[in-house]
Amino acid sequence: MEQQFTQSTEIRYTNVSSDERTMALLVHVLSIFFWIFPGLIVYLLKKDESPYVGEQAKEALNFQISVAIYYVIGVVLSLILIGIFVLIAVGVLNLILCIVATIKASDNVVYRYPLCIRLIK
Repeated sequence: MEQQFTQSTEIRYTNVSSDERTMALLVHVLSIFFWIFPGLIVYLLKKDESPYVGEQAKEALNFQISVAIYYVIGVVLSLILIGIFVLIAVGVLNLILCIVATIKASDNVVYRYPLCIRLIK
């Protein structure tokens, strides 16, 4: 599969099958409800089979790990009351950015989440 780089940090894939696109969409949507598990399962099963799905799953997994870290920071900061606002902000950003990633995945683009700690390379 060919990769074309746009001016932003998005990677666009060509020749993506409808099954691959559906799997990529599901990874992002299910991450909203099931945390890191969809990204982890799909990444482990599909990383060698489909570069597109592997990239989508890796990005979703990295973002959900980052969200977990931000939640821990918010819980710690809750002791001084500012953490409540951090927890709300992280929850809202998680929802919005997962929806944006789902829309990008439908256009065959690997969306790079902002504020994401990329632990899995």
